[in-house]
Amino acid sequence: MVRVIVVDDEELVRSGFRLILRAAGDIEVVATVTGAQAVKEVSLHRPDVVLLDIRMPDVDGLTILRQLRGSPNPPVVAMLTTFDSDEYIATALRSGAAGFLLKDTAPDQLAQFVRTLAAGGVVLSPKVTRTVVDGYLGSGAGSPEAARAERLTERERAVLVLVAEGLSNADIASRIHVSVGTVKDHVSAILAKLGVGSRVQAALLAQRAGLL
Repeated sequence: MVRVIVVDDEELVRSGFRLILRAAGDIEVVATVTGAQAVKEVSLHRPDVVLLDIRMPDVDGLTILRQLRGSPNPPVVAMLTTFDSDEYIATALRSGAAGFLLKDTAPDQLAQFVRTLAAGGVVLSPKVTRTVVDGYLGSGAGSPEAARAERLTERERAVLVLVAEGLSNADIASRIHVSVGTVKDHVSAILAKLGVGSRVQAALLAQRAGLL
C-alpha cells in the first residue's frame, strides 16, 4: 500500500482526493489536513507521498515543503496548484518538489501519478511542464541546457529521457536490461554532470535541451 497525506486548505479538495485515491485499492489516504497540521501529521503517519497545496492562507505550501524536505527520511512531496502559470512553481522546483499536479487532474490519472511518485518517478502535469519550461527555464536551440546535456554519455542520455518520462529506477532497469543499482549510478552521474539536485530538475532540463 502507498500511504498518502493530502494537504489543502479546501475541504472539498481534500475529500475529493481521498475518495478518488481510496478507490484505487492499493493507496491508503492516512490523513487529509490543512497546512497548519501538515508537518505534525506527516511526522505522525510517515506517509510515502504528500500532495501539498502550493498556496494556502494559514501556512504557505513552500514553507511546509522546505520543512518536510529538511526532516529525516522525508516523504516524496508533489505540489498541487490550480494555476498552470503559478509563479511559485519555480521556487518549489528548487526546494525539492518531486512533481507538480493541477487540481483538475483527471481522476483516472491521479492514482497512477501517486504510484509513480512512490516508485521514485517524476510527475508533471503537461500544462505545468510547459509553464516551467517556457516561462521559467526558457526554450530554443543552442541553450545552455543543451550544452550541459552534451556532457552525458549516450547511455546516460538514454536514462535521462526515461527519467523525464516519469519512470522509476526499477522501470528503467527493466527497460534497458541492467540492474537497479546500475540505474542508480547512472542517475547520480546525470544529476552531477547536469548540475541539478533532483530528478524533476533533470527532467525539465531534458525537455529544455530538446531530448524529448
